[in-house]
Amino acid sequence: MAGATGGADVSSNLCQRHRVVCGVSHRITEPRAVPVSDFPIALHGERVTAVVIGGGAVGTRKALALVEAGASVRVISPLATPELEDAERLRQVTIVRESYRSDHLERATLVIAATDSREVNAQIAVDANSRGKLVNITDYPDEGNFHTMALHRSGDVTIAVSSGGVPGAAARIRDAIAERFDGRYERAVSALRGLRSRLLARDEQSWKTAAPKLLGDDFCDSVEDGSFSEKVNSWR
Repeated sequence: MAGATGGADVSSNLCQRHRVVCGVSHRITEPRAVPVSDFPIALHGERVTAVVIGGGAVGTRKALALVEAGASVRVISPLATPELEDAERLRQVTIVRESYRSDHLERATLVIAATDSREVNAQIAVDANSRGKLVNITDYPDEGNFHTMALHRSGDVTIAVSSGGVPGAAARIRDAIAERFDGRYERAVSALRGLRSRLLARDEQSWKTAAPKLLGDDFCDSVEDGSFSEKVNSWR
């Protein structure tokens, strides 16, 4: 769902102006001469105040993923999907039924531009970057400073895959990894977390002794053949 910016129309050179401001013009218009590596991080969702501009399918998907991570989510859009309206009724998101304005970014720690308007998304990029926000531009990722990855969650295990701007490939790779790292690993990690807490409460050296034996080269084999729980129990 697109929100109009209001006031004067966005000038035709907006995208170029943004690229100059953010120093990404060469990354967008020319092939990268030197490989640039991304730096993956995991944010503590409960400490994130997220603003998603756009209430369509993409904005809905992004907003609900942030809700799942525990973030406080505000959606800016004159219209919203039924899924977003359901989330609003459950008090999982706040929907501001307005067209985008720069003051909507106040107090946001993370911004996602997901409207169906190239001009609006480009303006959001300018506004968010100039304010030092974490910002993802869904239709032109190089205008932002982060992109989201293909995720698989299973308990305490989170698998995240990035494939250099080819989301379909990232999803395929994620699914292939997730097929192996199934519920057995969720249970193993949960058991390890509990054991680690107990051993550290006893003394730090106990965990330092146990960890290499539990997390050695045979870790995956023992999880998959069912013997890992016995190994954990031997350290209780």
